[in-house]
Amino acid sequence: MISGSSPFDGLPMFASDQDIAVAIVGKKAAGDWLKTRFPAIEKAPGFPKVDPLHGGRPVPLVKLFYDTYLHVPKAGRGMPDGEENEGAWKRSRQKA
Repeated sequence: MISGSSPFDGLPMFASDQDIAVAIVGKKAAGDWLKTRFPAIEKAPGFPKVDPLHGGRPVPLVKLFYDTYLHVPKAGRGMPDGEENEGAWKRSRQKA
Protein backbone atom coordinates (compact mmCIF):
# COMPACT_ATOMS: atom_id res chain seq x y z
CA MET A 1 0.00 0.00 0.00
CA ILE A 2 1.49 3.27 -1.07
CA SER A 3 -0.21 5.30 1.65
CA GLY A 4 1.32 3.12 4.35
CA SER A 5 -1.99 1.61 5.41
CA SER A 6 -2.84 -2.03 5.01
CA PRO A 7 -6.14 -3.61 3.97
CA PHE A 8 -5.77 -5.74 7.10
CA ASP A 9 -5.79 -2.70 9.41
CA GLY A 10 -9.61 -2.68 9.73
CA LEU A 11 -9.88 -6.36 10.64
CA PRO A 12 -10.08 -7.80 14.14
CA MET A 13 -7.11 -9.79 15.44
CA PHE A 14 -8.83 -13.04 14.37
CA ALA A 15 -10.88 -12.81 11.18
CA SER A 16 -13.03 -15.08 9.06
CA ASP A 17 -11.86 -16.30 5.67
CA GLN A 18 -14.54 -14.09 4.08
CA ASP A 19 -13.23 -10.97 5.83
CA ILE A 20 -9.65 -11.85 4.90
CA ALA A 21 -10.67 -12.42 1.27
CA VAL A 22 -12.34 -9.00 1.13
CA ALA A 23 -9.16 -7.42 2.52
CA ILE A 24 -7.00 -9.20 -0.07
CA VAL A 25 -9.01 -8.93 -3.31
CA GLY A 26 -11.95 -6.66 -2.47
CA LYS A 27 -15.63 -7.31 -1.84
CA LYS A 28 -16.56 -7.86 -5.50
CA ALA A 29 -13.97 -10.60 -6.12
CA ALA A 30 -13.93 -12.19 -2.64
CA GLY A 31 -16.52 -14.94 -3.27
CA ASP A 32 -14.87 -16.20 -6.44
CA TRP A 33 -11.40 -15.94 -4.89
CA LEU A 34 -12.52 -18.02 -1.89
CA LYS A 35 -13.77 -20.77 -4.20
CA THR A 36 -10.96 -20.83 -6.75
CA ARG A 37 -7.76 -19.48 -5.16
CA PHE A 38 -8.15 -19.81 -1.41
CA PRO A 39 -7.92 -23.62 -1.28
CA ALA A 40 -4.38 -23.40 -2.70
CA ILE A 41 -3.21 -20.49 -0.55
CA GLU A 42 -4.66 -22.13 2.55
CA LYS A 43 -2.28 -25.07 2.00
CA ALA A 44 0.78 -22.87 1.37
CA PRO A 45 3.60 -23.15 3.91
CA GLY A 46 3.33 -20.37 6.46
CA PHE A 47 -0.33 -19.51 5.89
CA PRO A 48 -1.92 -19.53 9.35
CA LYS A 49 -4.56 -22.04 10.33
CA VAL A 50 -7.90 -21.15 11.89
CA ASP A 51 -7.43 -20.76 15.63
CA PRO A 52 -10.04 -23.06 17.22
CA LEU A 53 -10.32 -20.94 20.36
CA HIS A 54 -11.06 -17.72 18.45
CA GLY A 55 -12.81 -19.11 15.38
CA GLY A 56 -10.73 -17.20 12.85
CA ARG A 57 -7.27 -16.81 11.40
CA PRO A 58 -4.76 -14.57 13.20
CA VAL A 59 -4.67 -11.45 11.01
CA PRO A 60 -1.11 -10.39 11.99
CA LEU A 61 0.13 -13.77 10.71
CA VAL A 62 -1.91 -13.49 7.50
CA LYS A 63 -0.35 -10.05 6.95
CA LEU A 64 3.12 -11.45 7.66
CA PHE A 65 2.48 -14.25 5.17
CA TYR A 66 1.57 -11.76 2.44
CA ASP A 67 4.43 -9.39 3.31
CA THR A 68 6.80 -12.33 2.83
CA TYR A 69 4.99 -13.58 -0.29
CA LEU A 70 5.14 -10.13 -1.88
CA HIS A 71 8.70 -9.44 -0.63
CA VAL A 72 7.59 -6.31 1.22
CA PRO A 73 10.64 -4.80 2.96
CA LYS A 74 10.52 -4.53 6.73
CA ALA A 75 10.17 -1.07 8.24
CA GLY A 76 13.50 0.64 8.64
CA ARG A 77 15.15 -1.46 5.95
CA GLY A 78 14.21 0.65 2.94
CA MET A 79 16.38 2.99 0.96
CA PRO A 80 19.46 4.38 2.74
CA ASP A 81 19.17 8.00 3.80
CA GLY A 82 22.56 8.88 2.35
CA GLU A 83 24.76 8.68 5.43
CA GLU A 84 25.73 5.09 4.64
CA ASN A 85 27.23 6.11 1.30
CA GLU A 86 28.70 9.44 2.37
CA GLY A 87 32.25 8.10 2.24
CA ALA A 88 31.75 6.70 -1.25
CA TRP A 89 30.72 10.13 -2.53
CA LYS A 90 33.75 11.78 -0.97
CA ARG A 91 36.11 9.19 -2.43
CA SER A 92 34.73 9.59 -5.95
CA ARG A 93 35.06 13.39 -5.77
CA GLN A 94 38.62 13.14 -4.51
CA LYS A 95 39.61 10.95 -7.52
CA ALA A 96 38.06 13.35 -10.03
